[in-house]
Amino acid sequence: MTSALQIARSGLDALDQKMKAISNNLANVNTTAFKKDRASFETLMYQSGRSPGDPAGANSDYAVGLGTGTGVRVAGTEQIHTQGALTQTDNALDMAIEGSGFFAVTQADGTTAYTRDGSFKLNAEGQLVMGNGDRLSPPIAIPDGAQQIVIATDGTVSATLQGATTATQVGQIQVARFLNPAGLQPAGGNLYTATTASGAAQVGTAGADGSGVIRQGSLEASNVSTVQELVDMIETQRAYEVNAKVINSADEMAKYVTQNM
Repeated sequence: MTSALQIARSGLDALDQKMKAISNNLANVNTTAFKKDRASFETLMYQSGRSPGDPAGANSDYAVGLGTGTGVRVAGTEQIHTQGALTQTDNALDMAIEGSGFFAVTQADGTTAYTRDGSFKLNAEGQLVMGNGDRLSPPIAIPDGAQQIVIATDGTVSATLQGATTATQVGQIQVARFLNPAGLQPAGGNLYTATTASGAAQVGTAGADGSGVIRQGSLEASNVSTVQELVDMIETQRAYEVNAKVINSADEMAKYVTQNM
């Protein structure tokens, strides 16, 4: 009974972790460019009394083994980097990447982070920055008094100055690609940092090498499906209930043995 209690406890721990991932997904359903998490599981060690193929007699072997699993644990939580829907905002500084790329930004400490959140603003110097002040990298400054800002799908930024009849190119937004986006480290604030698992950032022109194109006046929504998360939540709750019942049954069995043997 002790083993059953421990196995069921490991199930409760794993399902609790899955429920945390689902809760975080639902909490961020309206977060710009949020990528949902998915928990994956793996079995714990097996207690093997007999292995398949062990001798059963002089001329025969066991076709199946005799072993008992010791439970389950969370192998990892993976972010699913599928494309979120694009929502048109008509704000000239809002941008969405349609494809696999990321915007690069320079944080306050000088390090580079990456984001799919394209809700940029202008700071006091006219530079494109995130809401927290992180500057787009490479930096792009919009001249004071610009009447119209146009961002092409390849990231070319042009501004029409007051009194001018033609637009002037003021910069080029570049996008970063990663061999393994799931290996990026979430840093909060809609930011990711590169890791050895993600590989180094491959920075280039939007639209080239499968990096995705930039859509001005749009933002990427989260890729969370509320209906799917609710279904996953119900399944997780039912599995949790079953594991809890196993603990209760094992406890009743232990109680019976203690009182009647």
